[in-house]
Amino acid sequence: MKKIGFIDFYLDEWHAHKYPEWIRENAAALGRNCDVAYAWAEVDREGGIDTDSWCRENRVERIMSIEELVEKSDYIIVLSPDNPEHHERLARIPLMSGKPVYIDKTFSPDLSSGIRMFELAEKHGTPLFSSSALRFAKELASYPDDKVNSDSLEYTAVSGPGHYENYSVHQFEMLVSLMGTGAQKIKSLSSEQGRLLAVAYADGRRGSMLQMAAAPFQVLLQLKNGEGAFISECSDIFPRLIHAMLDFFETGTPPVPKEETLEIMALIEAGQKALESYDTWIPVGSLK
Repeated sequence: MKKIGFIDFYLDEWHAHKYPEWIRENAAALGRNCDVAYAWAEVDREGGIDTDSWCRENRVERIMSIEELVEKSDYIIVLSPDNPEHHERLARIPLMSGKPVYIDKTFSPDLSSGIRMFELAEKHGTPLFSSSALRFAKELASYPDDKVNSDSLEYTAVSGPGHYENYSVHQFEMLVSLMGTGAQKIKSLSSEQGRLLAVAYADGRRGSMLQMAAAPFQVLLQLKNGEGAFISECSDIFPRLIHAMLDFFETGTPPVPKEETLEIMALIEAGQKALESYDTWIPVGSLK
């Protein structure tokens, strides 16, 4: 049995509560020989479920150090989904292990730390993967294809809800999965409560990200030949993410290119600067 280890800032968070069940369901359905076996958390969430209680409820062994967890585990998941500022520190030892590591969204708080994490993983031969679940929506699964791809797209508009700090990764994940890399600059035409960010590519393509409280996750595609498409919903995202994650663990092959993950971090970082400077183009950071 292959053992999966969880590393988190604190385990009383939505992803940590859901992932064990979903991983076990996928493993049972497909006959995968793996299970969530170990967990380590740096702190207990104040007023929340403590680490020991979480481990009992999820039938997981509590481990007392990251070093021990990495040694015992075959595969490693670094969680802390809403606190990416901890990822580089929590992932340092896993990324030197040579064992497949999944780091939950948002991958990094800025582009520079994201680059450092990939560099550390590559130095030690560690397979590394990170993504928002939105990339794996059932409705996006057929894209890109021979007709709709980064070369044929002229404009892609994505929308969704949430706060910029922890949800912009979802909109940008969809945008980059369709448009690929090459974003050059970004500007904000936002209001106080609604965020509208325009993205310009060096080759003349355009994209936009709309984030509003009631906005559903949707995508509009405009092709250079005049045709278009509308993706009205993004469904089945977490089961498909878990499936991709377990495939990655078994094969060691990341399903998302590192260049796309870093481009998403660059867009988030530049977009934050754009939100502070209305109607002003902000350069998107270099991935190197």
